[in-house]
Amino acid sequence: MPVNRNALIRYKTIDNCLQNRYRKWTLEDLIEACSEALYEYEGIDKGISKRSIQMDIQMMRSDKLGYNAPIIVLEKKYYTYEDPDYSITNIPLTGHDLNKLTEVVELLKQFSGFSHFQELSGMVQRLEDKIHSSKTNKSSVIDFEKNENLKGLQYLDTLYQAIINETPLNIVYKSFKSRTANTLSFHPYLLKEYRNRWFVLGITKRGQPMLNLALDRIEGLSHSNINYIRYKQDDIKDYFKDVIGVSVNPNGEPENVMLFVDQTNAPYVITKPLHHSQQLIETTENGIVISLKVQLNFELEKEILGFGDAVRVIKPENLKRRIRERLAHAVDLYDADLTSSGIKLALQIAEGRGSSILQNVYTKKEVNKIKAIIQEYFNRTLPKENKQVYAIRQVLIELPELKPFLFNKNLKKILASKEDNLFLSKAIYFDKPPESNWYVTWHQDITINVDKKTETEGYSGWTQKGNVISVCPPEEILKNTLTIRIHLDDTDERNGGLKIIPGSHQKKLNDDQIATITQNSLPLPCNVKAGGIHFMKPLLLHASSKGTNQKHRRVLHLEFNSSELPGDIKWAEKSDI
Repeated sequence: MPVNRNALIRYKTIDNCLQNRYRKWTLEDLIEACSEALYEYEGIDKGISKRSIQMDIQMMRSDKLGYNAPIIVLEKKYYTYEDPDYSITNIPLTGHDLNKLTEVVELLKQFSGFSHFQELSGMVQRLEDKIHSSKTNKSSVIDFEKNENLKGLQYLDTLYQAIINETPLNIVYKSFKSRTANTLSFHPYLLKEYRNRWFVLGITKRGQPMLNLALDRIEGLSHSNINYIRYKQDDIKDYFKDVIGVSVNPNGEPENVMLFVDQTNAPYVITKPLHHSQQLIETTENGIVISLKVQLNFELEKEILGFGDAVRVIKPENLKRRIRERLAHAVDLYDADLTSSGIKLALQIAEGRGSSILQNVYTKKEVNKIKAIIQEYFNRTLPKENKQVYAIRQVLIELPELKPFLFNKNLKKILASKEDNLFLSKAIYFDKPPESNWYVTWHQDITINVDKKTETEGYSGWTQKGNVISVCPPEEILKNTLTIRIHLDDTDERNGGLKIIPGSHQKKLNDDQIATITQNSLPLPCNVKAGGIHFMKPLLLHASSKGTNQKHRRVLHLEFNSSELPGDIKWAEKSDI
């Protein structure tokens, strides 16, 4: 049964409304929605009668168009679909539809071979395959790339009509980086598909740069009453000419990119060029060298990385460096993928020997970010004539922005494996730089930081440095403490790394006992790579020598506990994990 265009617009509008389960739809609401749609698409402003919408609903409920829509009325007032997943767009093709499509396919096939119609070949096969599978009830014999969960495709026709009719739109858009959506007055010029994702190219104001909006980030469209701004068609046609993908720098120039492709992947790259500018420069027994004239963008990097070790960048140097960094970071992510068994073993060793090391807890990228935050703090807070400060006490109070980077998924996993009710009790940053070197004698860490001095039994040796109050607590408090030293530099004896006496953490020692043990024991060096951590019990005997290799030794010293302090004493830096 033939259906006119206005009726199809109404059916589609009613369908869109009834799919929206977050709103109740009265007959008056449906009339208003259909009236707005007809005005937007066809310019019809005389409105729609109540009887017309009632007839539309009856038509959609019937099998005349094959819809059989399960439209019900709730509370004798609100229209909705009984099946929340139903849509008229999901119904099978009717016999009339199939016959019309067959005629279209036969017409298009007559143009095969003509240069102006070469890009239609895939579309013809797709239509023919759909007709065949629908008529025979057999599965499709052609599998085209598709993304059935892709959002925003419902806006394609509206955007297409706006472009050909030169109609501006109000677009409600929320980019990946935005927390809230913004409404843009938009003048669309071109629809672009890349890797089964759709984009619309246009501007918001005259003189403003082009915007490329992803359809899956659009939250709403409506007609705008402002005047449409025209653009040169040649500029639009060539907008994506110098890029792979959709990321364009309007002021950027294409660069000469040279890639080596190994022998296995060379035939693939030759038969399916990465870009229309691709040229074969050299063929060797190990592979080929190709050149591309393109802007450097995210999609180019993604294309190269997709080949793994089969493609190597020859030039330019900045692209080579960028790909190398991304590959190194990818390897770093695998190295930093800690196992539960490895964490459990390291914690057990720390309890037994007083010390253990776990490498690759932080990626290089995370380490560099932590270093950058600390350096920016020094640049901001220290006078230019006095940069000789190498420690930050209560570092997470001074620099709370460090916390999300220190407490990454690996550290949280480690602490959860240790104990459920752990909290941070102390955090210090220190460095042993080349220009200020010292050695530290054998000692135990026997103090904790508290909020105020309150004479309490078992607590002695009160000291205060600046606003930090320290005290020696009972031995059980120290035994319950776990120290985690996060290393920001490769550390060994050459740059003043720790040396320890394994097993010396069982009790608090006096000076004579420390001297006897250290003079009759073989020290063990603690070599930790940047991004690794050193578990340590506070009562473990440890020392460090002067550095000899003129390199930094930057460490973040964190202490964790689960013990509450008696009376009015409180942990000075207590912080939940």
